[in-house]
Amino acid sequence: MSKIKTLLFAGGEIHDWRACGDGIQAALEESGLFDITRVNEDLDALIAPNLDPYEVIVFYYTIGEITDAQKNGLLGYVASGKGYVGVHSAADSFRGCPEYVSMVGGCFVTHPHYRQYHVSIVPSDSPITEGLDEFFVTDEQYVTNYDPRVNVLATALYQGRTTPVAWTKPWGDGRVLYLALGHDGPACQHEKFKLMLTRGTVWAATRA
Repeated sequence: MSKIKTLLFAGGEIHDWRACGDGIQAALEESGLFDITRVNEDLDALIAPNLDPYEVIVFYYTIGEITDAQKNGLLGYVASGKGYVGVHSAADSFRGCPEYVSMVGGCFVTHPHYRQYHVSIVPSDSPITEGLDEFFVTDEQYVTNYDPRVNVLATALYQGRTTPVAWTKPWGDGRVLYLALGHDGPACQHEKFKLMLTRGTVWAATRA
C-alpha cells in the first residue's frame, strides 16, 4: 500500500515548534505509513494549488496572521475532501480569522500550569480511540471554546468542568481532527499522543 502523502507544517510564536515538529515527525515516521514533507514557518505553502499533492496536512502553529490567499487555500483544500490535523496550539492560530476557527471547531481560551492531568476516552466507534483507556499526561492542558457539534473523543477536567482533549468534525467533504495534547517536545513523545496522532492522521486522510 502506498504511503499517505502528508504535509507537516510547523511554526509560529510562543511554543517550541521545532521540538514539537520534530516529535510529530518522528511519531509519524515511526509508523511507516506516511510520506512526509516538512515546511517550517512559510504560510505561503497554504496558497492554492500548493497543497494539492498532499492527502492531509498536520498543523502546529501559534498566533500569527493569515492572508486571504493563505486562508482560502487551506480551507478550500480541506473542503475538497482532504484532511487537517491540528495539534495543540493549532487552536490558538490566527485569532482574527473566524473562518479558520470555524474549520478547526474551536479556539483556545486559557490553560492551567504545566502539570500532570488525567485524560478520559469518550465511548465512540472512532478508530482514533479504539481500544484506548484513560491515561495520564504531563502537558499543558488547553481549555477551549468549541462548537458543540464537534465529535468529542477525549476529555479532561478543568476547575470541575469537562473540557475536550480531542475532537473530530467535517469541513465540506474533508475531515478535521483537533488534538489538544503536545505542548512541547517531551509531551509529543508520550505513547498515547503518538498513537492518537498517527491514527488521527490516517483517519483525516481518508475521504468520508
